[in-house]
Amino acid sequence: MKALVFHGPGTSAWEDVPDPAVQDADDAVVRVEAVTICGTDLHILKGDVPEVRPGTVLGHEAVGEVVEVGGAVHDVRPGDRVLVSCITACGRCRFCREAAYGQCRGGGGWILGHLIDGTQAEYVRVPHADLSTYPLPGAVDGKDAVLLADIFPTAYEVGVLNGRVAPGDTVAVVGAGPIGLATIATAGFFTPERIIAVDLAPARLDAAKNLGADAVALAGDEAEQLVADLTQDLGADVVIEAVGVPESFELCTRIVRPGGHVANIGVHGKPATLHLEDLWIKDVTITTGLVDTRSTPTLLRMMAAGRLPASSMVTHTFLLDDMEEAYDVFSRASDTGALKVVLGGPRHDAVTVRASRQER
Repeated sequence: MKALVFHGPGTSAWEDVPDPAVQDADDAVVRVEAVTICGTDLHILKGDVPEVRPGTVLGHEAVGEVVEVGGAVHDVRPGDRVLVSCITACGRCRFCREAAYGQCRGGGGWILGHLIDGTQAEYVRVPHADLSTYPLPGAVDGKDAVLLADIFPTAYEVGVLNGRVAPGDTVAVVGAGPIGLATIATAGFFTPERIIAVDLAPARLDAAKNLGADAVALAGDEAEQLVADLTQDLGADVVIEAVGVPESFELCTRIVRPGGHVANIGVHGKPATLHLEDLWIKDVTITTGLVDTRSTPTLLRMMAAGRLPASSMVTHTFLLDDMEEAYDVFSRASDTGALKVVLGGPRHDAVTVRASRQER
């Protein structure tokens, strides 16, 4: 099959690799219908995630059709259309029993496109398939549903829920890329008084307005002044970092009110300064986190009901064979206007289903 293979910082290629096969009894093999590119994939290509070894197929989000399952898989079967989660859960370890699936110690957590081959391919092997895939209603478009594999649950859990957004809050979202936009959309579930979006790109600030931001500002002094003006110099109740660079994190700590929350979502490749000389007295709570995807079933129901604005975030679509072009477009978002890019098809006319290891 074809897949996007990481060959070290700055290098990747869409090339031939061996087809995946069932290796363990709880595996499934899924034929990819739709896949997307995440900002984390760009961090990997920059060398910010050294655990990813050269030769790994990238990608951790997909929608597709199950074509093969191991003997211990009970909840999905060949022919099922599923969402492949960015997080794999064994269901047995301490963390999974606490619904902290992102920290799974039983062979799960964030492994796809990180520790094992991922989803940016024609086929993908999904370990612990019963707990790591979600059946999709036929009415849900694959290019929308793939956004539930990562960015929407990440925004909702690591940003909105960790930040404890509440009715009447002033919420500032620093970074209006895909994850920041998903944060704005899901923060609206809790009816804050206002949502302020901060970014360097005017086009992304326009997108933020369309998804529910009440005010926008360019990053820097303008953002600090706007938050001060709107809160009578108090600061925002919740500030959510959705970029992953030192400057944006430090801005978040300057615009949060005493007793407020800073929720970090961004993937950081460099150290950021924690100004405790200013923060020690302010009773500020700072949270970090990897998504657990425990909210995925809820978000999927909301999407099926038309309550989740996913379609407006997909700005570019490509065929799977255009993977390298899609990466180029996504990596130059400031020039191309890309928010989310989705790749899919063409569908194969026939699928050869191998015998599982237990049947051999």
